[in-house]
Amino acid sequence: MQKNNKLSLWILTSLVVGNMVGSGIFMLPRSLSEAANPLGVISAWIFTGIGVLMIALVFGNLALRKPELSGGPQIYAKELFPKGSKISILSGFMASWGYWIGNFAGNVAIITTFASYLSTFFPIFLSEQPWFMIGDFSVNVGNGLTFILCTVLLWGIHFIVLRGLEGAGKLNFITTAAKVIGFFLFIIISLFAFEKANIVPMDAPRTTNDGTSISLLGQINSAALATLWAFIGIESAMVFASRARKQVDVKRATIIGLIISLAIYLGISILVMGLLPQNELIQSEKPLIDAIEKVLGPIGGQILAGIGLISLLGSTIGWILLSAEVPYQAAKQGLFLPAFLKENKKGMPVFSLIVSNGLGQLFIFSTISNSISQAFDFVIYIATLSYLLPYFIASVFQLKLVWTGETYDHRKSRIHDAIIAALASIYSCWVMIAGTADMKTFLLGIALLLSGIIFAKKVIAQNHLKADEKK
Repeated sequence: MQKNNKLSLWILTSLVVGNMVGSGIFMLPRSLSEAANPLGVISAWIFTGIGVLMIALVFGNLALRKPELSGGPQIYAKELFPKGSKISILSGFMASWGYWIGNFAGNVAIITTFASYLSTFFPIFLSEQPWFMIGDFSVNVGNGLTFILCTVLLWGIHFIVLRGLEGAGKLNFITTAAKVIGFFLFIIISLFAFEKANIVPMDAPRTTNDGTSISLLGQINSAALATLWAFIGIESAMVFASRARKQVDVKRATIIGLIISLAIYLGISILVMGLLPQNELIQSEKPLIDAIEKVLGPIGGQILAGIGLISLLGSTIGWILLSAEVPYQAAKQGLFLPAFLKENKKGMPVFSLIVSNGLGQLFIFSTISNSISQAFDFVIYIATLSYLLPYFIASVFQLKLVWTGETYDHRKSRIHDAIIAALASIYSCWVMIAGTADMKTFLLGIALLLSGIIFAKKVIAQNHLKADEKK
């Protein structure tokens, strides 16, 4: 997956915005309204925006100070320990493994959102009528068709990507343009139809199923993972750092992309809450369409759904490429199984694509037993927890550079970067702790991460064999 052309600041910025503004923009208004009242939702966005800004600054600093370490935040794990040691290789592999899980799991969230928006044109995807039985388990029509659609979309794009990067890139560019146009129209129209009555009282009380009151901080904690999901992809410019015209553009693109994305997410979240009553928003499978239909009727919903489908198609292409690239690049560095190095005639990592999408298919099975919104919530929870480890590692690696003074000449810059790295580390820990609220799903995420240990021994042995051959 090599490119001869160097990437400009604005192309890098578009990569950041394009990868961040994906499925989250379509489904998060519902997820957040379920987790918190309007004040809690807005607070969660602000806290997350500040936390992710700290992470973005860490990525930017590392791109400037360690330009030779490109390919994603997980690469810094092995740099925390002595070069060539077992712990160095193990940490690099486990971080790459977790980042990889986040990629292919997150891609499934985008695919399930695609199915949700297609139901605007084909309501049968929401049908709860029984279709067939598997033993004692009943599959309804809507869930069964959603599963089939998601499977066809996943493997259809798989074969498009296998034909080469150029064709996939052109298709992705077209879909990104459609995304920008769609959100611009939505924001303009929503501003004129906003109803304050739907969003007040801002601090409406929230309770658990047993009637216990949930504090504002508790609501923010519940929304923290969902809001962080919106910013997954903040590292996109850093992944492409080796192809940037200027290394300083990596930092600039990351920060500019974050600001643009935060403005879009915060604006649309507030506007949707003003268009739909809270109880209606919480029950919505496609909140943006339901909101625009309040203003323009069914035709407005169909137009936005069409734009949404095009946008989600582009996001799916981008994340399928990224999910295959992660283990491929890690394998090049000796941090993943060598089988993932296999390419086809077009230079695409064919083995990595097959395995990544095959595992993604397992997550798609969640659509059979859950509604689309429940499947989306489950998958983004797992994916976000998987991403947090590499983000945390990058922050700790920045702290290591500050502590040792490596790449630093001035005390003032060391103190400045130490504060940023410490805040980024604290934020990552806070979200991980918030993630323990749903212990069952949290433990499943940890189990998926630890499952990589099965293959770690082979990766370590492979590295030691190469080291012995060089002697």
